[in-house]
Amino acid sequence: MKKLVNDPSDYVDEMLEGMVAAYPDRVRRLDGTKVLVRSDAPVDGKVGVVSGGGSGHEPTHAGYIGDGMLDGAAAGEVFTSPTADELSEMVQACDGGEGVLCVVKNYEGDVMNFDTAAEMAEMEDVEVAQVVVNDDVAVEDSLYTSGRRGVCGTILVHKAVGAKAADGGSLEEVQAVGEKVIDNVRTMGMALTSCITPEKGEETFDLGEDEIELGIGIHGEPGTERTEMMTADEVAEHLTENVLADLDPDDGDDVVSIVNGMGGTPLSELFIVNRKVQQILDDRGLETWDAWVGDYMTSLDMMGCSVTVCRVDDELKELLGAAVDTPALKR
Repeated sequence: MKKLVNDPSDYVDEMLEGMVAAYPDRVRRLDGTKVLVRSDAPVDGKVGVVSGGGSGHEPTHAGYIGDGMLDGAAAGEVFTSPTADELSEMVQACDGGEGVLCVVKNYEGDVMNFDTAAEMAEMEDVEVAQVVVNDDVAVEDSLYTSGRRGVCGTILVHKAVGAKAADGGSLEEVQAVGEKVIDNVRTMGMALTSCITPEKGEETFDLGEDEIELGIGIHGEPGTERTEMMTADEVAEHLTENVLADLDPDDGDDVVSIVNGMGGTPLSELFIVNRKVQQILDDRGLETWDAWVGDYMTSLDMMGCSVTVCRVDDELKELLGAAVDTPALKR
């Protein structure tokens, strides 16, 4: 293993220290926790929006803390849910008097701990609502979850609910926007290589030189199908067609697409995949309102990508296009 780490057991702590050192005017760390919040949290009179999950998916989640997106993000150990205690502290720290929305990816540990955290925060008179993202079309009832996994579509949920909260929406209205995105977003991913966790120091699954894995998640778990190496166009077609088959958009629908890197793939290769994705969307009679290409939700150093498609109406266009200023996303 070659990684820029010190003691693997300090991986998450030192990462968070480095983020605060890079953005001291934007984020602060809650004492004794692995939680980062906006430097001005709580924002009075605004619904708080928080998220969190295991580390290793950077810039998710803390990279999206800032105006127009998240108020707080909790980091668990690598690929491990944050504790309920820390999630509850985050919720309370981000309550500006209008309640807090928790954006949760559909993994059993995350869902269970966020549920407990909400109960704890409500005992402190904080109103809490929740949305659970389950955009992965590849797997249902996996090692990590009951139902579908929450993956890169979560970023669009963060963006839309963050914009609605910044615009003065009520907790009920912000939650409704989150559910709307969830109803209209689908994702599928693939891997050229496994990832290597700092603690384990070796690949989480074995892939031959000429093999790839289709339908992977974001925790180093293997996918649904192992096949021989495919071209970029073939990968893009497989992922996009599976996403569209599940989403079932109508001819002429406007969509936002994301070609997301898994952490170890050059941006140039993601653009090659995006080239084919856009051709497929055009051939299907869909209008790409916005196309995102880059590393938004990763799996450490895994080489690979995912494709996300989200159907959008005028409301979602306004929210996804609204101003945002975070370390990882600016508009």
